[in-house]
Amino acid sequence: MQKVITAETAMEREQAFEIRKNVFVKEQGVPIHLEMDEYDDSSVHFVGYHLEQPIAAGRIREIEQGIGKVERVCVLDEFRGQHVGILIMDEMEAHAKKLGIFTLKLHAQVHAIPFYEKLGYKVTSPEFLDADIPHRAMEKNLI
Repeated sequence: MQKVITAETAMEREQAFEIRKNVFVKEQGVPIHLEMDEYDDSSVHFVGYHLEQPIAAGRIREIEQGIGKVERVCVLDEFRGQHVGILIMDEMEAHAKKLGIFTLKLHAQVHAIPFYEKLGYKVTSPEFLDADIPHRAMEKNLI
């Protein structure tokens, strides 16, 4: 059974950070100083679990009145393709609506664009590099 929670304790936040380090730093080679940034303290973090094992993470923050940014969405390799990413995104979108955020933006790694498009996100930029990985900006209106 899989579930997603809003990280409320220091332990839950640390679980989110460990998943991010595994996926982005170890697997993709993103430098740790770019992965763990100044927005971690002000963002709302989410953790996905399989049974009691943390397997996915993501964060959201308000960047302007009514506009949020989804960031650091990741799933451990062995759990990809099992819809955990959808569960994380659904939970973050529901949380955004509760906060009065009705537009979400994100920077998607190019390989993940089809995933986000299936969730209703639209590409809004040409390709650019972030941590030497090709990305494109995407956006979704939640109303």
